[in-house]
Amino acid sequence: MKGIVKLLFLCCTTAILMLCSSCEESLPPISDTFSEQIRLNQIGYYPAAIKKAVIVDGPETQKFMVVDSVAMNVLLTGTLSSAEDWKLAGETVRIADFTKLTTPGTYLLLVPDLGYSYPFKIKKNVLHEAFLGSIKGLYYQRVGIPLKKEHAGKWHRDIAHLDDSIPFHPSTGKTSGYISSPGGWYDAGDYNKYIVNAAFPLGQFYLLQEQYPELVSDNMLNIPESGNGRSDYLDELKYEMDWALTMQDGDGGLFHKLTTKNFEGMVMPSAATSQRYIVGKGTTATLDFAACAAQAYRVFKTVDSAYAEKCLTAAKKAYDWAMENPAVAFTNPEDVHTGQYGDADFEDEWFWANAELLVATQDSVYRNNIKKKAIDFNFKAGESWTAYMRFLGMFTLLDNKEAISEPFYNSIKNGIIASADRLVTSAQELDYFQPIDDFHWGSNSDVLNAAMVMAQAYRLKGSPKYLIGVQQAMDYILGNNAMGVSYLTGFGDKTPMFIHHRQSAADGLEDPVPGLLSGGPNSRLQDVAGGAVYPENPVPMQSWVDQEPSYASNEICLNWNAPMTYVLGFLEHESD
Repeated sequence: MKGIVKLLFLCCTTAILMLCSSCEESLPPISDTFSEQIRLNQIGYYPAAIKKAVIVDGPETQKFMVVDSVAMNVLLTGTLSSAEDWKLAGETVRIADFTKLTTPGTYLLLVPDLGYSYPFKIKKNVLHEAFLGSIKGLYYQRVGIPLKKEHAGKWHRDIAHLDDSIPFHPSTGKTSGYISSPGGWYDAGDYNKYIVNAAFPLGQFYLLQEQYPELVSDNMLNIPESGNGRSDYLDELKYEMDWALTMQDGDGGLFHKLTTKNFEGMVMPSAATSQRYIVGKGTTATLDFAACAAQAYRVFKTVDSAYAEKCLTAAKKAYDWAMENPAVAFTNPEDVHTGQYGDADFEDEWFWANAELLVATQDSVYRNNIKKKAIDFNFKAGESWTAYMRFLGMFTLLDNKEAISEPFYNSIKNGIIASADRLVTSAQELDYFQPIDDFHWGSNSDVLNAAMVMAQAYRLKGSPKYLIGVQQAMDYILGNNAMGVSYLTGFGDKTPMFIHHRQSAADGLEDPVPGLLSGGPNSRLQDVAGGAVYPENPVPMQSWVDQEPSYASNEICLNWNAPMTYVLGFLEHESD
């Protein structure tokens, strides 16, 4: 029935436009059916931003119109670009450029013979709600407290996983005993907690707070701490930091994860009752923790000096353990089959920890230990939590140039600018103007991590090309992509409905938990054996399915929400 309605709608649209393409009265009425062949940012654009929609396999007409969805009059008429074949997307496309339209309002893009696009806005602070939503998504991942209806709405749930008496797995080097390790966030679609993937996202969240500290004030997120006189953003980050602090052993090293031996089924947290363990200890987790704890010291020192000092003490202690244990790689024990987050190359972690501790303490020990030669400035898709933290260290040093020598500062500055230039150039040549051409697990986070590099170049030089690069990366995430999907749950007209996320699968609600970023296209298709069903031989940018079994393309994860929040916050501050 829905297909028949759409067909009738498109036929009427075509007929009316052919009869009177020049008069506003010819505009077809808005229905609840919008063209899937018109791809654009489903939330909207800043007035001064580049505004481009992608028209896929469109009709012969060369015209497009931007229509005020309230007054139903045409604000702009334009000509589509010549057809191009896009290999990564597997599509023949033309571009509708409506950058000239800067008047605030709510609009639809109309292409004869295709119909209307999803509605979108043009206005200042157009991404403000999505920005706050990406942070509130973290609240829904909280462990060890009930999510009350007054804060969680229809996604409220019972308390689960108190984690107040967790036994040590033998991989920790301990043969008996328990620790209390409550709180924190569930890492991804599962119910486990991992230090590597707590510290790395916290590093990105803290960077935003240091660079733009006024973005989130008290009472903006409706979380239990709202009204305490402190930024809701800091309150949410502290909930995760508090847990990370519990995972430090008495000798300073960090246990790798708190986990069941196998992933739980697709059940609510309160029904996931398998025994949980403290598993492993290693250099990667310890250095990542040292880095983010040093950032926590700087972020909290003006609002909670005692807590800040606690974080700094823990950071130094972790660093000292790593100095004595510089290459302890973690791998899953034979009886543990949850996320490994393993990494045997520690150079990036050392760089990040030295940079953050140097800026926090000004201690020459950390300055002398920073690797100054052969820094890799090339962004690589897929490196994420294994290597991207070197960029976090560089971003911090760029913001604190007094901590390092001028030649070293200049080398980092020039390296980041050169990396951003390569990303900007690639984005303008690639399908959908996104800066990557290789699609791994969490490819959406790769797009956003690349955007963070461009954002730092913009902060350094103020060149519009970098801001445009970041804006178009966000356009990609929010709907201007080969799937025509806004990948942030709950934000946009066509969003993921069946994310690989246990609560969303088990809570009996139609809508998934909002504010969580789907991983995005993944050409590796690792989840086919687990029940995900893809089109036959999908091209890279269409290797995504909105299916709950698709952990390879449709899972959510802390280290994907983190760059999403950073880039949204950056754009809200820097865009006109």
